[in-house]
Amino acid sequence: MTTLVLKFGGTSVGNADAISRAADLVLGRVRAGNGVAVVVSAMSGVTDALTRGIQAAAIGDEQLHRRVAADVLDRHRVAADVLGVENASELNEAAEETMDEYLAVCDSVRVLGEATPRALDRATSRGEPLLARLLAAVLAANGVDAVAIDPTEVIVTDSTYQNATPQLEETRERAARTLRPLIVTGVVPILAGFMGGTRDGVTTTLGRGGSDFSAAILGYALRADEVLICTDVDGVMTADPRLVPTARAIPVLSYGEVGELAYFGAKVLHPRTIRPLVDERIPLRILNTFRPECPGTRIQPEADLSVGAVKAVTDICGLSLVTVEGRGMLGVPGIAARTFGSVARCCANVLMISQASSEQSICFVVPGEAAARVKAELDEEFALELARRAIDQVRVVLDVAVVTALGAGMRGAVGAVGKVLDAVGRRGVDVMALAQGSSEWSVSMAVTASDREAAVRAIHDEVIAR
Repeated sequence: MTTLVLKFGGTSVGNADAISRAADLVLGRVRAGNGVAVVVSAMSGVTDALTRGIQAAAIGDEQLHRRVAADVLDRHRVAADVLGVENASELNEAAEETMDEYLAVCDSVRVLGEATPRALDRATSRGEPLLARLLAAVLAANGVDAVAIDPTEVIVTDSTYQNATPQLEETRERAARTLRPLIVTGVVPILAGFMGGTRDGVTTTLGRGGSDFSAAILGYALRADEVLICTDVDGVMTADPRLVPTARAIPVLSYGEVGELAYFGAKVLHPRTIRPLVDERIPLRILNTFRPECPGTRIQPEADLSVGAVKAVTDICGLSLVTVEGRGMLGVPGIAARTFGSVARCCANVLMISQASSEQSICFVVPGEAAARVKAELDEEFALELARRAIDQVRVVLDVAVVTALGAGMRGAVGAVGKVLDAVGRRGVDVMALAQGSSEWSVSMAVTASDREAAVRAIHDEVIAR
């Protein structure tokens, strides 16, 4: 039996119509003879609302969390009514109990005046269980045995609240005991995403991209043949469709390519999502819940080199370019170490580094909000060198973007980087700094924010689309 893990994001279960489409996708896989497990997010917007409610309670607000709970319950009642599930009253009663838990946590937080990470995990994860029970009821109404499973009983994590780390082997043992027997008998277990539990059963959450991460963890635990992430896009795109209307889904990417795309700003899976799948070499596919006819993007261990060298172009905005320069830097050891030691003390993320071969300058890109404190720290670190003119200046350019062309086929492809630079040059884009990854899978350039769109479109139109 082929085992599949399907995960549905918030927009894929955002209302009754979306939930019905999600159920159809599950039904199709089950009727094709597959063993299926499902992971669901909360309805779109619910987790953000729950977070706002508990944060307001922490500063003494007595009402917002109550309005949030009422709105969440209303959305689920409406969806259950429209879907016509037989046990709507039982679902509504269970949903009320779940929201009562949320209200109890918020009331405690309001009294204490503090929302601890543990309390936040408990409160913000209340939306997913509602959806798991509702989808199970819809599947049951269509003749498929389905049961909502409490993920705290399966996905074991450490106690790092808000960003827990899964304990994969213990999770695999629990999945073998609780989920595998259901799957082999044709029952579909449905787990709330985003959350797990410590060995003692205390609720934790998995941080950014948590529901996708849940699906990957479950895929590992069940030794699944494939994990399917069902969302509202056709797959991983060749560029941001808001900038490039002709962007299209990329048929195949490797684990490594997806990791680099995510790092350089593409709205794809968080890099740690695929980590549990790598050792088992389990492929992952991104599908559009609303356009099931689209093949989506398959993410697999090996890169597909049959397509063009450059597969995608990404961009990150809101950055600053910091340059440390001076003739006195030439041949002086330790300048780079001191530079990035200063940046580390600011807890600033460095997205790109470029150094002149003459060693007279080094520049790097940091988030815009970190630029002022990074410059202040560097001015202090190099105060003596600046006074002696060994270093001429620490210069900051604001409103910078990093545009990256990426594809495993760039490695060893003669002229690939030249084509990228020729394309942006013909559009009149000034490249302020350039860096190529050691993997040779990507080349990044720092450009002004006003040149970002032109650079992205140039690379897509003249390199990728041709």
